[in-house]
Amino acid sequence: MKRMTYKVCQLLLAFSVLTAPVMAEDATTVESLPLIDLPAPGQEPAASQAPVAEPDMAPVQDAVPSPAAAPAVDAPSVFTPGSSSSITMAQMGQPRGITLSGGQLQAGIDFTLPADQVITNAQLLLNLKVSPAMAARNTTLQLMMNGQPLGTVPLGSADSNVSSYQLEIPAAMVVSSNNISFKINDGDALLCLRDLSDKYQVTIMPNTRLDLEGQQLNIGADLSHFPRPFFDAMQMTPAAVTFAFPEKTLPEQVSAAALVASWLGIEADYRGISFNALRDTLPEKNGILFGKSGEQIGGLTLPVTQKPMLQIIDNPANPVYKLLLVVGNSDQQLRAAAWRLTQGKFPGQTASTAVENQTIPASKAYDAPRWIPTDRPVRLTELMRKDQSLTAAGIWHEPLSVAFRAAPDLFLWDGETIPVKLGYRFPTESWIDEDRSYLSLTFNGTFLHNLPVNKQGALETLWRKVGGDARQEDYNLALEPYLIYGDNQLSLYFNIQTKETAPCSVLLNNNIKSRIDENSSIDLSKTRHFSLLPNLSYFVGASFPFSRFADFAHTVLLLPENPGEAEISTLLNMAARSGNATGTSLNNNTVMFGVPTAGGNLQRLEDSHVLSVSTINKNTFNRTLLAQSPFTSNEHSFGVRERSIWQKIQSWLEGDWGSAGIAADRYFSSNEAWRGFVSFRSQWNPDRVVVMAIGSTDEQLSRLQTDLTSARVNAGIRGDVSIITDENGVRSFRVGQQFPSGQMPWYMMVVWYANQHSAFLAILGLLFATVIGLSLYALLKKRAHKRLNPQDDGK
Repeated sequence: MKRMTYKVCQLLLAFSVLTAPVMAEDATTVESLPLIDLPAPGQEPAASQAPVAEPDMAPVQDAVPSPAAAPAVDAPSVFTPGSSSSITMAQMGQPRGITLSGGQLQAGIDFTLPADQVITNAQLLLNLKVSPAMAARNTTLQLMMNGQPLGTVPLGSADSNVSSYQLEIPAAMVVSSNNISFKINDGDALLCLRDLSDKYQVTIMPNTRLDLEGQQLNIGADLSHFPRPFFDAMQMTPAAVTFAFPEKTLPEQVSAAALVASWLGIEADYRGISFNALRDTLPEKNGILFGKSGEQIGGLTLPVTQKPMLQIIDNPANPVYKLLLVVGNSDQQLRAAAWRLTQGKFPGQTASTAVENQTIPASKAYDAPRWIPTDRPVRLTELMRKDQSLTAAGIWHEPLSVAFRAAPDLFLWDGETIPVKLGYRFPTESWIDEDRSYLSLTFNGTFLHNLPVNKQGALETLWRKVGGDARQEDYNLALEPYLIYGDNQLSLYFNIQTKETAPCSVLLNNNIKSRIDENSSIDLSKTRHFSLLPNLSYFVGASFPFSRFADFAHTVLLLPENPGEAEISTLLNMAARSGNATGTSLNNNTVMFGVPTAGGNLQRLEDSHVLSVSTINKNTFNRTLLAQSPFTSNEHSFGVRERSIWQKIQSWLEGDWGSAGIAADRYFSSNEAWRGFVSFRSQWNPDRVVVMAIGSTDEQLSRLQTDLTSARVNAGIRGDVSIITDENGVRSFRVGQQFPSGQMPWYMMVVWYANQHSAFLAILGLLFATVIGLSLYALLKKRAHKRLNPQDDGK
């Protein structure tokens, strides 16, 4: 039924396109439109003209008044925009591709598409890596999509290790939820070739992709669809959302935008999302506008209202696209409107709504929903997605994966480990070789252990041979704390081996079950939250230390006095990364333009961490922010201050011999185009941290979002300076002193300090021993003199 519906839509769409006048030469653009005033909520404009207010209509109290009259304009020509996209196998959830071998001779993968698109053309670009032994068999690979055959491709010899094929897919077969399956047609013959899984292999490469062309559908101006059409949870590719602001952008408008951006970052999850900020310009497609009542953005006047308001309208350039208006006259009103938007649950057919006062919750320290709790043991079932299970069926199966995120500042003393309690059970079948079968444990790509089916040892083996029960069904694993990252994955694989006498039919026996006990758990309750700051690896991995309070209630987002579009966009991208890392939107963030010198903003700055975004040409702002930091800035360069003699002596005495200030300064001066991050101790509060995203130009600053999508770049960012260039990638340095931050009793701080500053303590001990030794020497010398010269006692 779903495929029939999409087919009918395609026919209607094709008919409408053929019968509509072609307007390619005179396409309507945003810039070509006159100023447009919007109707008040609840009013509908005439179908053939722009909305016009009644001249004698007086505004009603407690209702949104009608805007001033605007000249009637011709409605823009409606054209259905086309779209093209590509989805790779990696984006479908298989970053390493799909390997068919051994008993796993068929596999499938699911992918979804946005529901507001009708596909008109589809192609599958298939890249296969075939082992020589498999190629010698001259077999074929059968492909099916949504249960319908797509065709077969040969697995014979090729000139290279990777063979490429292009398959046309009927557009009517591509719907919102799809499945592509692969099957080796020679499977029956390969089934009984035991222990040859590495010899007979076919790998569907991760760069295999599906190229799609389609038409955008008009889903109507309805708030109940949000976050569509700006973001669709069905899409598997990175999303791009445009935010627009008035010419005179205010901090509270950027603050509300950061709240919405962080929430969209949560919704995007693994797909990724980026933001483009515009000032006094309407988005060409879908976009979200933030402003005060009556302000203009790109010729569009926001509704006049006394209350905060949400409204969705057609984009004047093309009604297929939508504009969402977030309107408020103060920081409190804009925050309330943005918060209400993220809560959803709007009634159907709601184009606009006034927003009442909202009760916005406040975060507690380390309460991020996506971070594993550290106050109790956590069962593995609590960390599983709803579509996951701790039970594996059959001999051939995918590893059971348990993913979780953790606060990056977890601390344990040397020698302490994290207990992981595992209960597991293998199937009981006479044809299973229990001596060669095992449960393989891998954590973050590091092999941990192979757990046997039966207990090991001479007595256990003897007991099993005489018919006793020697099954091992539980294990306590001691996990080293250095293996815990911000993003973690525990992989469990039941490697079941069959006896040589086992019939071939049992190899496809999916009735057997291997399972992990539901009471299996990981216990981080002995860890403490303690770390050395600044540390940029914490920031890029989990937005720490700002995410300690996940709603950024103790963080100031600091921009120059007149921020540009690149700086606002970068800030919104940072907000989305934080939301994605913690699962909490930035409900209580504070945005400031320029460094305050007095008043409540200065007090807030003294109590908060600071996340700042700037470029080199914002010289006044940069110099003020960096005044007491290890860094310097002027209109054309950025560098590292030279340490004073006392600072060098202090660092040397404390054992801080890893500073690379000179190397970092030379690297700054040797690169013309760069972007990156610097971090340092706050000049307003020595217990707080400043992280500054900075670029040599706006164009360089805008590249940071793309840089942070690279796992290699993320892994290379550390220390307190990270510089990224197109030629050399990322280079990191540590130039400033670190300071301890976290939860540690004073008496344990003494032990920690002694452990961290062993060189300083050695020097201090040597000086102490020297003073005591010289004092004792003088005292003993005087005593010896008196003993040898008793006649001198009276003198």
